[in-house]
Amino acid sequence: MSDLKFSDLVEPVVVNQKTALRVTVLGGGSFGTAMANTAVRNGCETMIWIRDEAIAADINATHINKRYLPDFMLEAGLQATSDLEKAVRDRDIIFVAIPSHSFRSVLEQIKPFISAQAVVSLTKGIEAKTFSFMSDIIREVLPEVPYGVLSGPNLAKEIVAGQPAGTVIASESELVRYAVQQALHSALFRVFASDDVHGVELGGALKNIYAVAMGMAAAYKVGENTKSMILTRALAEMSRFAVKLGANPLTFLGLSGVGDLFATCNSPLSRNYQVGFALGSGKSLEQATTELGQTAEGINTIVQVKARSEELDVYMPITSALYDVIFESAPPLSIALSLMKNGHRSDVEFVLPHQHV
Repeated sequence: MSDLKFSDLVEPVVVNQKTALRVTVLGGGSFGTAMANTAVRNGCETMIWIRDEAIAADINATHINKRYLPDFMLEAGLQATSDLEKAVRDRDIIFVAIPSHSFRSVLEQIKPFISAQAVVSLTKGIEAKTFSFMSDIIREVLPEVPYGVLSGPNLAKEIVAGQPAGTVIASESELVRYAVQQALHSALFRVFASDDVHGVELGGALKNIYAVAMGMAAAYKVGENTKSMILTRALAEMSRFAVKLGANPLTFLGLSGVGDLFATCNSPLSRNYQVGFALGSGKSLEQATTELGQTAEGINTIVQVKARSEELDVYMPITSALYDVIFESAPPLSIALSLMKNGHRSDVEFVLPHQHV
C-alpha cells in the first residue's frame, strides 16, 4: 500500500464522457452536507454517510437535510446511506466531516474498507486529551493512506445557497491536492492548494476560540473598534501558537487563517459565535450547547489550547481569559482586560524580535 496511486483504483464512473470522481462524505452535519452537495454539482458521483438509517432514507426521499439545512433543496444526485462499507469501499476520495471527539473511532471503523482512497479531513478541531490534529489521527489509524485537510471561510448555508466562496486543500501529496480540486473546484467554489497541513489545520481549529469570544462581545454590544482589536489580536495569538508547533506564519494571511477567522467571528451563522453570544447573554455552557443542537468545536479547543499553550509557554491572553470566564466563573470583562495588557508588544507578530512578554 505504500505506493498507492489514484490510478490503481478500478475504472471510475464516466458521466457524459467526463470522468467522474467517486466521492464520499462521512457525516451528515451542515458542512459535510454542503461539501457533498458541491461535489454533486461538480459532476462527482457522490454519497454521504449518515449513521441514522431513517435520516438517510429521508434525505434520499426529500432531498432535504431537515436537521441541519432545512431551508435548502439538495442536488437530486446526492445519495445518502447508513451503510459504512458501501460508502467507503472502492471510492476515490473520502471526506471526513465527523466531530473531533468521534473522528478516530469512525476512521477505525472504515479501516477494513480502505484500499487506495484518499482521506481528507473537513473537521476543524483538536482531539481532547491527546491534542492530536485530525491529520495526525489519519496518519495513526491509516498510516499508508494519502491524506489532506480542507479548511477555509466556509459557512455551510452560504455554500449550499450558491454564494461564491473559497477554501484551501492542504496536503503533502500533489495528487491529493489535484484530486480534491477536481472534485470541488468550480466557478462558485474556488479551491486553493497548500502543503502546510498543520498550518491550515490550526487556522481552522484555533479560529473557533475567537468566534466564541466575538459572540460574547456581540452580546455585550461592544463597538467596532473593540471587535477589530479582538480580530487582529486573535490573529497574533493564532500565528504565535502555530509557529511554535512548526507551521508557516504566512499561512495565516490566507483563507484558512485570516479568511476563516473573519468569516467565523463576524457571522451569526457560526456555531461558535452562537455559543459565545448565549454565554454573553448569561446562559450556562450547558444551556448554550443544548440550544445550539450542534457541536461547537471552540469550547473543546479552548480547553486543549490553553493547556498546550501553557506547556509551550506561548502568550495567549484571549484564550486564557475565555477559559476563566467559561470554566472558572470569571467576569466577562476579563476578556476585554486581557486585550489591554502588555501594550509595548509589536502590533504585528514577528516584526520586532525577542518579544516574549
